[in-house]
Amino acid sequence: MKTARVLLTLPGLAALAWGVVLFAEYALPLRPDVFGTVGWIVGGPILNDAVVAPLTAVLGLVLARLLPSRWKAPVITGTVTTGVLAILAFPLLWRSYGTPPMPGLHDGNPTLGLTLTLAAVWLAVILTALTRRVVPPITRDAPPITSDAPPVTRDAPADTPTAPPGTRTDPPGTPADRPGT
Repeated sequence: MKTARVLLTLPGLAALAWGVVLFAEYALPLRPDVFGTVGWIVGGPILNDAVVAPLTAVLGLVLARLLPSRWKAPVITGTVTTGVLAILAFPLLWRSYGTPPMPGLHDGNPTLGLTLTLAAVWLAVILTALTRRVVPPITRDAPPITSDAPPVTRDAPADTPTAPPGTRTDPPGTPADRPGT
């Protein structure tokens, strides 16, 4: 186990060292635009950890308490996906060329792209919630589900047996028959 951890840690440390080397090549000698880059490098995680993640978590908790069970998982998933997409789209929404130019990236409208992506996410959330079947939890009072068991209905009369033939309905330790009969 220790060997696996070391083998997984080494590439991560090498990538981190390479990132430091590349940033040092970019940042030295110091220029005014370096401070803006440091602001993005430091500010992005702080903005995420201090604002976006707590808002997403609080919104998810509130929705989990207010929504019916079939809507909980899809809506919380949609909320988290919306938060991630907002973080990814923020540089392009904040200013027109918030990222280095890439072929095809700045040809479109980032606001329209984010809006259409969020519309697709929330359409999937709605369709998932409408087609999702929530199975109630099995209680200890319910008979086991077997292939030869008759279906159990809630409106069955009290004298109708709910257990399949040949199964014992008395709790263990209670005599079903008198001895000797």
